[in-house]
Amino acid sequence: MTRRLIATYVILAAAVLVVLEIPLGLIYQQSKRHDLQQRVERDAVALATLVEDALQEGASPADPTLVSVVDRYTTRTGARVVVVDSEGRLLADSDTTLRLERDFSTRPEIASALTGSVATGTRYSETLGTDLLYVAVPVASGGAVYGAVRTSVPTSRVDSLVIRYWLVLAAVALVVLGVVALVGRWLALWVSRPLTHLRDVTRRAGTGDLTVRADATEGPEEVRELSGAFNDLISRLDTLVDTQEQFVADASHQLRSPLFALRLRIENLLHDVRPSMAGDVEGALDEVDRLSRLVNGLLTLAHADRRPPERSAHDVGQILSERADAWRVAADERGVEIVERTEGDPWSSLSAGALEQVLDNLIANALEVAPPDTAVDLRAAREGEQIVVEVTDNGPGMAPEARAHAFDRFWRGGEGQRGSGLGLAIVKSLVEADGGTVRLQAPPDGGLRVVITLVAEVPAPRIVAEGQPKTLP
Repeated sequence: MTRRLIATYVILAAAVLVVLEIPLGLIYQQSKRHDLQQRVERDAVALATLVEDALQEGASPADPTLVSVVDRYTTRTGARVVVVDSEGRLLADSDTTLRLERDFSTRPEIASALTGSVATGTRYSETLGTDLLYVAVPVASGGAVYGAVRTSVPTSRVDSLVIRYWLVLAAVALVVLGVVALVGRWLALWVSRPLTHLRDVTRRAGTGDLTVRADATEGPEEVRELSGAFNDLISRLDTLVDTQEQFVADASHQLRSPLFALRLRIENLLHDVRPSMAGDVEGALDEVDRLSRLVNGLLTLAHADRRPPERSAHDVGQILSERADAWRVAADERGVEIVERTEGDPWSSLSAGALEQVLDNLIANALEVAPPDTAVDLRAAREGEQIVVEVTDNGPGMAPEARAHAFDRFWRGGEGQRGSGLGLAIVKSLVEADGGTVRLQAPPDGGLRVVITLVAEVPAPRIVAEGQPKTLP
């Protein structure tokens, strides 16, 4: 944004400079050429006056008077002067390398001057390699034309002045653009820095951190007002989330007691009901259990969706091994083996207890669908700058459409599916709160694989005490 604003300022300044300086340069160029033309015309008329008497008296080629006038003017100005008689015959020339008495009557400017007109123009001189400005004036008296005087000067001096003026204008433009860029950068930062800060705090708020606040003291008034409005919005949202979280916590706490009491009463009924009604009572117990899991899942999601907790470095391999040991008894009862393996030194920055809860959900789901005499494979490995955790079962797996919706809340994959529909939603919320990602894959040999990707951390230092590796706290 800063670069775009600076570019806008510079482009606008450049456009203004072009509109101002180009006409100014063209006017200066035309003015200098016009001044040169007027000066040469004035000098040509003066020279014609000086040689008028000599031409009236029938001066011959190389007449001392003509040569003196021509030489003095050429020495003073550097211009070339040609004097011809009424027939166009060359009588005097400041260029002494050319032969006198040459016929100049065929030259257009000389022919025009011999008819009594003043001729001016510009032509390119191949000898000098520059443009020449020429003026031819008649030498006349009493209506009779006795000859003509032509003066010609190179325009290089004027051209150099014009070029120098254009360079001055270009230098002024560069200085102005530099100043505009510096001032524009300051203005752009003054405007964009608060907006960039507001963007950053908005992103942090979008991740669940509602403690952030924008700085409403910097930038233009409109940006300050926007930052203040954002702070008011986040404060109200924080209050609403706190109220919602408190409500969920209170509701969960209040529901647990009656659910527990309801379960006890239903269990007591099992001893008194007729055998034909035992199935209905057991179904009611299952529904109470499902409702209890749903309440606990909602409470967990409410905490997971809240602002990210503090994180610290944890040994993912050790956590994986501990959860595998904790679930082996349940797995043995189902005839399922739990196989866990750790590759490398997988450490990651995690919130306390989050990965344990994630693995408990995934292992419970895997044991639920794994057929007897199969294995649930747990793997943790460091792959570059990432830690990969995988939980793979040999169950029926999921169709691509089911995998696409598996992390949706309350999605249970159709009729007959057990659970509250919050397990994988809780997994996703906890993993993303720690800056990771989670996805489902279909292994080639069937089943389902849950792949969790976490950010790798440098392992904590270790010491050896009494022959056992220990991690420093």
